[in-house]
Amino acid sequence: MSQKIKDNSEGWQSGMARSITFIVTKDCQLACKYCYLVGKNTKERMDWKIAKEAIDYILDREREFPEESVAWEFIGGEPFLEIELIDKICDYLKKEMYRRDHHWFNSYRFSFSTNGINYHEDKVQNFIKKNYNHLSIGITIDGTELKHDLNRVYKHSEKGSYKDVVKNIPLWLKQFPGAATKVTISSTDIPYIKDSVLHLYNLGIKEVNINCVFEDVWEENDDVDFENQLIELADNIIDNGYYKEYACSFFSEFIGKPMDKELDNQNWCGAGKMLSIDAAGNFYPCTRFAQYSLRDKPAWIIGNVRDGIDQNKLRPFLTLDRTTQSSDECINCEVASGCAWCQGENYDAADTHTIYQRSTAICKMHKARVRANNYYWNKLYRKLEMEGMKEEYERQKTKVKESIC
Repeated sequence: MSQKIKDNSEGWQSGMARSITFIVTKDCQLACKYCYLVGKNTKERMDWKIAKEAIDYILDREREFPEESVAWEFIGGEPFLEIELIDKICDYLKKEMYRRDHHWFNSYRFSFSTNGINYHEDKVQNFIKKNYNHLSIGITIDGTELKHDLNRVYKHSEKGSYKDVVKNIPLWLKQFPGAATKVTISSTDIPYIKDSVLHLYNLGIKEVNINCVFEDVWEENDDVDFENQLIELADNIIDNGYYKEYACSFFSEFIGKPMDKELDNQNWCGAGKMLSIDAAGNFYPCTRFAQYSLRDKPAWIIGNVRDGIDQNKLRPFLTLDRTTQSSDECINCEVASGCAWCQGENYDAADTHTIYQRSTAICKMHKARVRANNYYWNKLYRKLEMEGMKEEYERQKTKVKESIC
């Protein structure tokens, strides 16, 4: 799930933002066991020349990028390993958008998802202070120390990283009080979901965006265990009143229903409407189509900083919707709403070199989530009805809708 971007200025139009991503490094301190980045390395680091050429190419073509706002995203690996380059890129972007009187000036975000290990360092903190009003930063912490350290380990020692991340959470929340974290679920850590979400709440994180990996990693009975964990979590959230101030993306009033084939035929993700640039200056429709993100397929390059975007290579992405890539079983599924997919994983897992074959590895996990989700909302409704607070129930549904829009 994409990170929710904090609105710090009047010019920002979150629903009409173009996402442009710099893959500044393919290196990371960690070797997370569920990471989809299978080709991380220390060699492929973006240099200033490539970054500047990419910026000039994009800003020179204002009509080709008509969105009212832009999210300039920086990823790795771990993006803050290249904070000096990022600082230079952001300074140049601000200067050039102002000099050109570009329509994105004062309507932009610098967006990061970081492992949080070097968040406290002076170079990172100085960058934050300089750009605070246009920043969105999410720190990934997976929950309890036990769950986090199952997967988020250092690449050379397999030592868990929890202690090095959690010490930076108070500083992060002080700077970004409404910030959300992103939690990933794989087969091995299902037993720790409930405790992990509650642990994150107790750390002061009020919004937990949590999702299952899209890859085909699921074992027999994982869906049963998953449902049981979510039901236990639902009981805790409702019985202890966490729902009043805290949110967990697993529970949404807007999932688990049949799809309206006319109104809900859009693609799930923004692949093709985004743009990613790597260290070689290649353009991609999404970072998941870069080679270091792919297990079995070649990279899907749509151009480069020298020759520009090849519209013929981009065009297939502009025709994507739910119908063009889903089987009849998925389209007619009684709980289809909210069942997500990743365009890059669709491509990587497909029988041929196509983006029109939807991966369904997550199917049973979605159905388990729907069952637990129904339990959550039925229990919350009964509780609030008994307390004469039906209006609070409607407020909770509205809050969830706003958080996923």
